[in-house]
Parts: sequence; C-alpha cells; structure tokens
Amino acid sequence: MNAPNILLICTDQQRFDALGAYGNDEIHTPHLDRLAEQGVLFENCYVNSPVCGPSRASLMTGRYVHAHGAWANGVGLPAHERLFSRTLADHGYDCGLVGKFHVGGACSDGRLEPRLDDGFRVFRWAHDPYPGSSENAYHRWLRAVRPDLYDSAARAGSGTGFDALPTEFHYSRWIGDETIDYLRRSRDTSKPFFFVANFFDPHHGFGAPKEYADAYRGRSLRRPVTRDQELAGKPPVLTEASHRSYAGHARGYVEYTESELHDVKVNYYAMVSLVDDEVGRILAALDETGLAENTLVVFTSDHGEMLGDHQLMLKGPMMYECAVRVPLIMRWPAGLPAGERRTELVQWIDLAPTFLAAAGAPPLPRGQGLDLLPPARGERDAPVRGWALCEYRNSGHPYAEPVHTTMLRRDQWKIVVYHGAPSTTRARTGELYDLERDPAELDNLWDDPAHAAVRAGLQESLLDVLVATEDRSQPRLGDW
Repeated sequence: MNAPNILLICTDQQRFDALGAYGNDEIHTPHLDRLAEQGVLFENCYVNSPVCGPSRASLMTGRYVHAHGAWANGVGLPAHERLFSRTLADHGYDCGLVGKFHVGGACSDGRLEPRLDDGFRVFRWAHDPYPGSSENAYHRWLRAVRPDLYDSAARAGSGTGFDALPTEFHYSRWIGDETIDYLRRSRDTSKPFFFVANFFDPHHGFGAPKEYADAYRGRSLRRPVTRDQELAGKPPVLTEASHRSYAGHARGYVEYTESELHDVKVNYYAMVSLVDDEVGRILAALDETGLAENTLVVFTSDHGEMLGDHQLMLKGPMMYECAVRVPLIMRWPAGLPAGERRTELVQWIDLAPTFLAAAGAPPLPRGQGLDLLPPARGERDAPVRGWALCEYRNSGHPYAEPVHTTMLRRDQWKIVVYHGAPSTTRARTGELYDLERDPAELDNLWDDPAHAAVRAGLQESLLDVLVATEDRSQPRLGDW
C-alpha cells in the first residue's frame, strides 16, 4: 500500500458529546456522523491540558505538558522540541496548514505567532477571526473581498461581529474553502500530503451565521447538568470560576440568565453544525479528487467547553468530562475498519505517533504517545495504557493565587488533585468520581471516608504516572 495522505480536521473547544455520533440527539451533525459510520470512533479520548496552547503543543510533539514545557497559553515551545509535521516533511510529505496553530507564545495580544521548524510548505495562519495580527490570512482575505464586512465586524467584536458574518464570508467557510483549494489545486501531487484544517469554532464568543442559529433557536434544549449547591462540596476555585470565568476576565455562570444560557447553547450547536457542513464539503472534495480511499481523515478537538454544566462556563482549571474529553474519529478506507467504536482510554499525545506510523516515518525520538492504528484495527495485542493524564498549571488566564490541577483517569475512576503548598498558597483539595456510577460527575467522593482507600490508591498511581512520564531522553554516558 502506498503511504496514505493524512487530513487532520481539528476544532477548538468542542466537547466530546457535541456530536450526534456520541449520542447527542439535539445536535445536527450528519457529515461527521457519516464519517464515524465509515471509520473508527474512540469513545474515551482525553486531551493533555484543558486549554489551547499546552494541549496543541502536546498534539504536535506527542509529549506531556510537563515534558514539552509549554505549560500555559502564551508560553512557546522550546526550540529543541520536534514537531511531528517536520518529520513527515522530511519523510517526503507535502505539509500544509490553514487556520489556528497556537503552539507559539505570542498570540494573546494578536501578534503573529512565532514560526517554528514545523515543516509546513503551505502555512495559511489565522489564529482566530477577531482583530489582531496583520499576518492573519483570514483578515487579509476578508479585507480584500469585503472590506465593508471586515470593518463592521471589527467594530462589533466577538459574538455579533465576525462570529455572525454571512456564511459565505465566515471564518469556518474560509477554512473549508482553503482546505478544498489545497486538495484540488495547490498540493504537490508528486507526494503524499499531510494537511491540517484548524477550525476556530465552536470557541466562544458564542455567535453563528443567522441560518445556523435559527435552526436551533426555537427548540427546547437540555438545561445545564448540575444541581442545587453542587459546588459547595467541591474545590473553592470552582465557585470562584462560577462567579467569574477566566480568573475574573469573563462572565461567570451566575451572571447568565436562563434565556442567555439557552442562547449560548443555541449558538454553540450552530457553530458545530456550520463546521459539520464544511467537513461535508471537504469530504466531498476528497471523493471528487479520488483521494478518499487512501486518506487517513482524523477529526478531533483541542479541549471541551463547560457550557453551563456544573455551574461553569468556558474552560480553565476544571477537569470535568465536558472539558477534557473530546471527539476522536478516524477514517481510512484502505487501512481501517468501518463502523467500529473503541472504549480504550487514549490521549492527544497518541495522534503524533499514529500519523508517523501510518506514513511509515520514524517515531519522534522523545515522543511519549502510542500508535492508535493497532487498537483502531481491533488488534487484541495492541499496547494499552489503561489511564489518561491531564495537567493545568495556571495555564489559562492566570489567577493571582496560582491554580495547579492534575487529573488521572483510570478504570472507572477519575481523580483531580488541586495542588497546595509549596506549589501555591491555596489549600490542597480535590475531586474523586466514580464515572461508572456517576457519569455526570455530581458526587465528589474526595472527602468520603468510604472511598479513602480508593483516593489514596489513585494518588499513589498519579505519582507513579508522573515519574513514568518524566523526560529521561538525555543519554547516559557512563556509570558516573
């Protein structure tokens, strides 16, 4: 078999259950559902950080946050870290990217993200659709074709500005158009390709083209998953975040009315449906160009969104399933079965070695992930971990009193340690959930005497996992 083409389609802030294929009967995602029917769906994929920059750095390096060092948004990867896209380029792939990247450290104020040794021949960078860098390729395009729309959207801001532009001129449509253009015209046809379509939707601020929002606006949608006084038995920073998100930089759950919460979900679903239509157009282009059979298509997202669940909005130090569990669908007609679902615990660091293995390229010398092709194929002897690790080190908008959390998922258990001294002046606390009995994560068992042994065992396992995932790649030259 010839080396496959690889198409990575990634959204921003899409929780795992914001797809019909994951059991959501409220949302309309026919193209992504069809992709799942034609490929393999992983039910339990966890990102390695609940915020963008560290998570995407783990994707591109195949390494845990504490190993690659890009521990927060605005912190760039060290120059010595190798990206898997560079290895694919060195192995003969034509590599390209359109949209967000966010593994550099200069995005928070809109400046150009520093270019790494990434291997991308095509690099149509556009961090987000909001005003910022003069190098934002989407801004340049929109200013050229519709300067009036650009000016009005820039004045309006997020939610009602760029997010609600007509579909023809929307950021997500631009991502779809650029991807299709690459597939049909601008790729190097003498080589297999690796292309990344990085959508910004369904990231806040919650807005969408009118026809997409109208499709959900009059419908009755499920209310947020919570109960009265839920946060009283959980770490205090969650109550802080409920009052003000992003360490005080954004509205908190308690500041939203019931109608506003409904409108947020309307627009969130609308953004996902917009992306779904663009994915449908991209998949049609693969079919029309005869590329579909030997193209590994992967759909996923960099982290989730609280969406009012547990009386929280957006993302941050929280480690609930809706924040750290993401969709992962893989379709490769020539190399993977169709219509299969896998329950193994997998992580975002596993994508880099999967792509390299599919390409027949050498593994990353310091990579920490596992190749997902064997479990995707249903091979019984496929290596498995049995756990997933996620880290937050004051990684989003920084709290003045730092918040450091670490999550370990093992079997049906999830433990989240909110670290105390000496890492921060905050008191050590945590969360413990039995996801088999309590999949909604409402009952925190951290202080439950009946689960003290389970908590102690998981904390010990977490220490072992942290030791196991240390970077000891530096060669030992002798015994002394």
